[in-house]
Amino acid sequence: MKGKIILFTGGARSGKSLAAEQYAISQGGPLAYIATAQIYDQEMESRVALHRQRRADQWQTFEAPYDAHLAIEQAAQGSKVILFDCLTLYTSNLLLDPNGSQEPEDKYQYMIEQIDKLIMSAQKTKTTVIFVTNEVGMGIVPSNALARQYRDLSGSANQKVAAVADEVYLVVSGLTVELKKIAVNFNREV
Repeated sequence: MKGKIILFTGGARSGKSLAAEQYAISQGGPLAYIATAQIYDQEMESRVALHRQRRADQWQTFEAPYDAHLAIEQAAQGSKVILFDCLTLYTSNLLLDPNGSQEPEDKYQYMIEQIDKLIMSAQKTKTTVIFVTNEVGMGIVPSNALARQYRDLSGSANQKVAAVADEVYLVVSGLTVELKKIAVNFNREV
């Protein structure tokens, strides 16, 4: 039996995390949550607390700001559903990794390798792995190089996961639409 890969995307505060949590609960437990956020300030601490409060005790949480593919492998051992929240924060962690290269081409290659590891780990499980990500490419072009690099890397990560996902959901203003069923495939490589 092969697990499924599900992707929830949308803008900031669109309701995508809540929709992904509800989807996960509807699949039955046990449930695992892979948290990629790092708490650097009080505002982020409040956001994390809200997510924890919503999940209550029915979730086993794995903290994975780096090497999240290992967290997927570990979570899969005791879970039916894994919620990975979120791919864009994980991309940010990889981009700003103090141990990583400062060269843009090297950072891009490193990030792609890490996303490929995530995908391979998810594909090897017998669980449903739900990725949550922000759609960051629908706004204006950022004015600084780091923000543009982040947008580009996030877009590449999103496309890679969407390409292998069994289901892809777009959440806008709390409304969820399944995209994979209505998507047009022009057989292009990501």
